[in-house]
Amino acid sequence: MDTESQLTRLGLFDARVPRYTSYPTAPQFGSAVTPDLFTRWIEEIPAGTAISLYLHVPFCRRLCWFCACRTQGTSTDAPVRAYVETLKAEIALLKARLAPGIMLSRLHWGGGTPTLLQPDMIRDLADTIFDAVPLGPDAEFSVEIDPDEVDGPRLDALAACGMNRASIGVQDFDPDIQRSIGRIQSYELTRQVADMIRARGVRSLNADILYGLPHQTQARIADSVQKLLSLAPDRVALYGYAHVPWMSRRQQMIPSDTIPTPQERLRLSETAARLFEWDGYQAIGIDHFARPDDGLAVAARQGRLRRNFQGYTDDTAEVLIGLGASSISRFPQGYAQNVSGTSDYTKAVRAGRFTTHRGHAFAGEDLLRGRIIEALMCDFRVSRAELMAQYGASAALLDALFAKAKVQFGEMVSIDSEGLSLPMQARPLTRMVARAFDGYDASKAQHSAAV
Repeated sequence: MDTESQLTRLGLFDARVPRYTSYPTAPQFGSAVTPDLFTRWIEEIPAGTAISLYLHVPFCRRLCWFCACRTQGTSTDAPVRAYVETLKAEIALLKARLAPGIMLSRLHWGGGTPTLLQPDMIRDLADTIFDAVPLGPDAEFSVEIDPDEVDGPRLDALAACGMNRASIGVQDFDPDIQRSIGRIQSYELTRQVADMIRARGVRSLNADILYGLPHQTQARIADSVQKLLSLAPDRVALYGYAHVPWMSRRQQMIPSDTIPTPQERLRLSETAARLFEWDGYQAIGIDHFARPDDGLAVAARQGRLRRNFQGYTDDTAEVLIGLGASSISRFPQGYAQNVSGTSDYTKAVRAGRFTTHRGHAFAGEDLLRGRIIEALMCDFRVSRAELMAQYGASAALLDALFAKAKVQFGEMVSIDSEGLSLPMQARPLTRMVARAFDGYDASKAQHSAAV
């Protein structure tokens, strides 16, 4: 039975489920995680270990209609410069509380548009970060780059500061689709920027492309994918466009009747996936593709693939600290999120305190269920032996959890003495199967479509 028939039979075409970049998911976060608790978690990071940093720049020159990220528009550099100064003050707070010898395994600048920063801001911010937490051996420094908002001097500054992975958002190259989502970005400009990045010795290039956009057809997405492949990215994220106009007001600019149906979305994703695989890319999890020698592909083959708020990763650090407004941190003890508004964020940091305003401290079965969900999302299989050895799960508990998924999905899940797995034809259902292991009430959260 093909995927479309499976989804129809199970009545799941209209399912809305989390993307499971965390467990519990962000809608479950509460006020129990305070700045004081966040500070204690930082102070408990062992000396000499590796951590990751995510730095959020929430500003954009243009507010693309399709985007549901926390961003704000600016036509001048003044608010960006002020924000950089606040980031530096937050980094100073972090530095004062970190144990000696802590290094970075990953540093990612996201947004928003990090390339809004002028060269002097880039150098100043990078110097501040590396003074607090230096890059470790084989560390990765990645930056999200908007081809419409970057130039040679800014790329020179990023490369000089150690950027070795760049990520370009493509979405779709079709001009009609670009107009319908408020993001005009030509193929010629994108190719020019990709060439500029590589000319500066940046070893790895990522790209994002969306399916399910307004007016998108199989022929149009095939054309966009082929153009993207001509750029030879090392890694590609194929995300489903999340049409959530009740959460993101700017998406109200996109008429809902122009959005492909769930059945059409599935065909769009399958068309794009086939093209990536035909071109030699390895499928990674549910929505990524990578060259066989890319670190993500190697991690997937070796069973080391992980999942965090940036999606799939080969990062093994146990701690991810989010800097900037709305950023989320993950510790072995739980999650902590900064206040979202840049004004409130700035006031708190300038007053000499962290801006944590919500989060979640792990308790009960959180770590066990979170690992089951991550294993499904990364490897499409769950190991009984791992769960029993590392999380103290009893055979009876695992039998009960696996049985719940079996009741819901039948032959779409396979259970044996080694654990639970998803056959190839069931992998498009992964997020829905993962929901069966979610111990929290997700009925009030307004998630995006699963297909």
